[in-house]
Amino acid sequence: MSGLDELTGEELIALVIERHETVEAQAARILKLEATVQHQAERIAQLEDEIARLSGPKGKPEWVRPNAAKKEKGPRKKRMQSYGRQALAATQVLYHAVDECPECGRKLTGGSLKWKRQVIDIPQTAVEVTDHLFFERYCGVCKKRWVPDAGAVLGDVVVGKKSVGIRLMSLIAHLKTSCRVPIGLIRHLLFSLYGVKISCGEIAEILHAVSEIGKPEYASLLEKVRGSPVVHGDETGWREDGVNGYLWSFSTPKVRYYTHRLSRGSVVVREALGEDFAGTLVTDFYGAYNIYDGLKQRCWIHFGRDLKSLSEKHADEQEVVSWVDAVLGVYYRAKDTASINYPDMERCRLRIGFESELQALAKPYLATKDAPQRVLAQRIDRFLGELFTFVQYPGVPSENNAAERAIRPAVIARKVSGGTRSCRGSDTMSVLRSLFETWLLHGRNPIDACQGMIIRHNVNALNQPA
Repeated sequence: MSGLDELTGEELIALVIERHETVEAQAARILKLEATVQHQAERIAQLEDEIARLSGPKGKPEWVRPNAAKKEKGPRKKRMQSYGRQALAATQVLYHAVDECPECGRKLTGGSLKWKRQVIDIPQTAVEVTDHLFFERYCGVCKKRWVPDAGAVLGDVVVGKKSVGIRLMSLIAHLKTSCRVPIGLIRHLLFSLYGVKISCGEIAEILHAVSEIGKPEYASLLEKVRGSPVVHGDETGWREDGVNGYLWSFSTPKVRYYTHRLSRGSVVVREALGEDFAGTLVTDFYGAYNIYDGLKQRCWIHFGRDLKSLSEKHADEQEVVSWVDAVLGVYYRAKDTASINYPDMERCRLRIGFESELQALAKPYLATKDAPQRVLAQRIDRFLGELFTFVQYPGVPSENNAAERAIRPAVIARKVSGGTRSCRGSDTMSVLRSLFETWLLHGRNPIDACQGMIIRHNVNALNQPA
């Protein structure tokens, strides 16, 4: 019925061959179309990713730290003592009592203390302006006219011929340096609190004046740094009039010293430490500190961060993870050893032992170019003699946290101000930061300390021979 019964055998064979060839051709075409569809699907996915990238992230940017995982809160630990605000000595006492009964109007007297409430506030104080009048008097015996010496009379009140008092100068320097308040906001703050109007230019000149007065004390801080058995060094970027420069910090447990230079080279380290420094220099692995030939301790916190970063980057390579754990294990054992009161000879022997262990861990990867550990292994090989100084000398820390803490306020100030506008401004910033950070380190009131420094300067200037 389909016409096939009318075909001969040869015709049927030819028809089957024809249909078979058609099926093979269609199958090949289907495979080609499927490959095309797969390629187009991949291209569509790429374009969608590109569109998502150009249109902005749907969630938080990659540089935003993820939220900390919530921890299950257990029962609150009972405090050994109360941390509430301690009552201060009252400057005035006000009594509050009901004079008449609210219901019957009877007059009430006497009574007992029910409770008290202490309120801490600041008074609204206007600026204090004092006119100092100097009278000239005539001596009939000497035949001379005499006027009081302004320097002797106003030595604890004002500097030279300035009209701004010492206390206000100290407050301005404190606000700019310790509190990191910009000059424009200092101007508004002084007007809001005290009603005093000072231009931004005058505030800048006041800061320069305090810096000039503080330079002798600033120089004495450098001498104390050079005489310290341990000094921590660090540096951070600081722009001056749009030009990249660096703020260097050299600190001890009792001194904070800062200096600004356009250079980040070893010449700054040589100038700061001088020829008399014979202590231990604690730093990170920056090459400028290599100029110092004395004892050095490289920061294990910096090195530990690089080790952990390597371990996280190659988390799927057990050899790398094990190597990092082994290096950190040597450090942790050395840290525990340093806290034990060993004799000096034993400490020296222990240091050599830890250095040998670390060298053995680094040696297999020094010349292996493809090894992920190669860079840090080469760092170990280069700085091996500066990694365990803290084991031999008990007063030397294994990390450079003191320098990090010293430089952090300057980093925050840089983010607020963006830097300084002149060489004079950079010098003023270095001097004031050194003085105020050192005073804060000693727990002193920075305003009182600055005021005392200025008064001492006036007294010394008065006592100098003409």
